[in-house]
Amino acid sequence: MPTSTSSAVWEGGLRNGKGRYSAGSGAFAGEYTFLTRFEGAAGTNPEELIAAAHAGCFAMALSGQLGNAGLTAQSLEVTATVTMEKLDAGFTVTEVVLDLVAKIPGAPQDKFDTAANNAKTGCPISRLLNAKITLNARLA
Repeated sequence: MPTSTSSAVWEGGLRNGKGRYSAGSGAFAGEYTFLTRFEGAAGTNPEELIAAAHAGCFAMALSGQLGNAGLTAQSLEVTATVTMEKLDAGFTVTEVVLDLVAKIPGAPQDKFDTAANNAKTGCPISRLLNAKITLNARLA
């Protein structure tokens, strides 16, 4: 299997410094700060990147699961919301909520539900995260 790389550089102190990250493929790059990560300021942060990775991974995994069930989606719209909380051990990603709206003409609800749940537990990013993962899935 191919490997994937991204890199980050941080300059300065925690509260007044800034970081830059980039994907090895060149597909994305950006800056982040303490304010964008912990105080909701405009801009990105590592958790947003995790959310994007999880949404994309889940959508691909679900497409595969649907194929195994003899179904093909017209579209799979996934939003991943990552929650980070300060615990005794420090800041921790505690939950990811996957919201899915799937357009799959003629799909039986039971096959859809099975495929969605298999994708939730089977996608590599789900298996990577040590957090509660909730799936809200509906056929449109």
